[in-house]
Amino acid sequence: MLQQVMSSTHVFFYKLSGGRIGGRIHKADVLLLTTTGRKTGKKRTTPLLYVRDGNRLVIIASNGGRPIDPSWWMNLKRNPIAMVQVKSLKETIYAQRAIGSEKERLWRLMTNVYPAYDNYLKKTDRDIPVVVLMPKTP
Repeated sequence: MLQQVMSSTHVFFYKLSGGRIGGRIHKADVLLLTTTGRKTGKKRTTPLLYVRDGNRLVIIASNGGRPIDPSWWMNLKRNPIAMVQVKSLKETIYAQRAIGSEKERLWRLMTNVYPAYDNYLKKTDRDIPVVVLMPKTP
């Protein structure tokens, strides 16, 4: 419950300020990802750390090392089309899971800005997804 309140507050101030408030945590940049609920069909917005890889954005479905995937990733697996907001820029994206050597390379990019992901990996037996968000062209 507390996590939901904190997330909602983060989203509120991020949207209100165009990312000036809540746009960075430690050395990592934050985006807002809006997915469509796989059960409800409702739009859900989550603040997430990200890095850029060319014109793509990279996020990690760590769920803090919990044994289950985060809801936003389960929603993206059902419907990979979503909306992302970086600062005040909003864009429709297509999400895809990174695999193999690309996943390893992107994992290292993310842990360079947020080393705690390595700790999350140690806490779980789950294969933590690295997710690539690509611009969806019409």
